[in-house]
Amino acid sequence: MTDGEVRARRRGAALEEAILTATLDELAATGYPQLTMERIAERAGASKASLYRRWPTKVELVLAAVRHRMPERVQVVDHGNLRDDLVAAFTAMAEQLAGPSGDALRGIIAEALGQDSLAVLSAGTGVAMLNGIVDRAVVRGDVPSDRSTERPVEAGLSMLRYHFLVHHRVDEAFLTGIVDEVMVPLLTGQVGMVARNASVR
Repeated sequence: MTDGEVRARRRGAALEEAILTATLDELAATGYPQLTMERIAERAGASKASLYRRWPTKVELVLAAVRHRMPERVQVVDHGNLRDDLVAAFTAMAEQLAGPSGDALRGIIAEALGQDSLAVLSAGTGVAMLNGIVDRAVVRGDVPSDRSTERPVEAGLSMLRYHFLVHHRVDEAFLTGIVDEVMVPLLTGQVGMVARNASVR
């Protein structure tokens, strides 16, 4: 079967799946700066026109590919306390940033700083995962209901993303620092207690 026959037969969801997969594979192979619509189309066995009809820009295509790879719902195992739940969540997000998603984030910010697409990338599974942990902590009694706001989650995620963009990696010490020195104190109000507990771990 020729390439032309493959393109003729593959349409709709199957074609989009091939394009999004090819985007992530090409991103992993070349990095965002060298990523081109031409190379993605070639890897996917699709025409450039089929890419541009769905995603007019490289930024939009990469955003779609990264979000396509992310699970719709991410649940962290209940460790029985707020701190360990948060450490597990931030570790999972750091691992994701270490792959093509992180390369895409750096590239998109460099190319499209200030565009609405950045807000789309900032939302998603990370926010949902942390909100779920906070909600669970409220039910458990670890977090007072009046302190369950969006600000601690936003603060933690912003620190994670900024550190990654500057240093291109996030180590365990930084992750636990976000949790012990920022998120848990903001959510519980127990600043001194958290600092003492963190120092003996």
